[in-house]
Amino acid sequence: MSRFSTDSNHPHSRPGKIGVLITNLGTPDAPTARALRRYLHEFLSDRRVVEIPRLLWWLILNGIILNVRPRRSAKIYAGIWQAQGSPLMIHTQQQHAILQQRLTQNFPHVVIEFAMRYGSPSIDQQLHRLRAQGAEYLLILPLYPQYSGSTTGSTFDALSKTLHGWRWVPELRFINHYHDHPAYIHACVQQIRAHWQTHGEPDQLILSYHGLPKRYLLQGDPYYCHCQKTSRLISQQLNWHPSRIQTCFQSRFGKAEWLQPYLDKTLMQLGTERKIKHVQVFCPGFAADCLETLEEINIENRHYFLDAGGEKFSYIPALNNTDAHIDCLLQIIEQNLKGWVDDNSWQRNFAPVIEAMPLLD
Repeated sequence: MSRFSTDSNHPHSRPGKIGVLITNLGTPDAPTARALRRYLHEFLSDRRVVEIPRLLWWLILNGIILNVRPRRSAKIYAGIWQAQGSPLMIHTQQQHAILQQRLTQNFPHVVIEFAMRYGSPSIDQQLHRLRAQGAEYLLILPLYPQYSGSTTGSTFDALSKTLHGWRWVPELRFINHYHDHPAYIHACVQQIRAHWQTHGEPDQLILSYHGLPKRYLLQGDPYYCHCQKTSRLISQQLNWHPSRIQTCFQSRFGKAEWLQPYLDKTLMQLGTERKIKHVQVFCPGFAADCLETLEEINIENRHYFLDAGGEKFSYIPALNNTDAHIDCLLQIIEQNLKGWVDDNSWQRNFAPVIEAMPLLD
């Protein structure tokens, strides 16, 4: 025998909330070999990240990489680890806290969480957390300004994997890039100019992005084009001569050709061939400082330039939780809430979908 519930506390009888989820790449739980092995296994097992045939890659990953790299990476992570945790986690937590405070001031029925594609808190965990808070509408913002299948695309994979198991799939909006958003370009320019106020203008400014195998571009990935457009827009707003700004790509491995020019080789050439004395590097593709910016750029690549004859190297910090960056993220979120919260008409846009639901005794 069935009946109809008229309980106002039933979840289907209450207006749904909007859940906002910001995501980043991820970080190990600790700077230890054990934690790095767990993190690298998840990261490097992603088919979006490594597109080598599965059997061959399984042998390489489990037979070589996971037996060697965790100990080596743990030592590097230990050099940047802070009392509160990894820099990426700290910055992401701060971004989330500020966004939560400012967003809920204007939209009290919005709940926001953050997740990591690899490691904790996972996308799966945070989606369930949003659902438990009553979110029937989901806005996903991966903190990758430039789209790539290996980052943004992989985030969508994780999202769809979780939603595949849900009985009631929420209304969904997924932001897959913001590489040319005016507020993002403004935040990048503000960060560069703020650095100049303290460190002076360089002879050469390098905008460095994470590298990708060149074949990804040839197969249709728009990442390279997004990076080039970001660099062009930053250059225009800085009003600098194009010859003084250069786009490069970092973090390559293996024998295949990657996106060029390579950052390390460029820094060496600037010192030995062009006799450039003062270089600054900014990484527009990173929403928060992490191992790659703090160690690979600010330490490893610094040495490449100075050892090649350069005299002054300066790393410009990532956008992190600067006011301009938070304003940028808020603008992107609010623009994508249109139609859900227009004119503050919560009752119109968020009326209960089901007033009464048949239940089984």
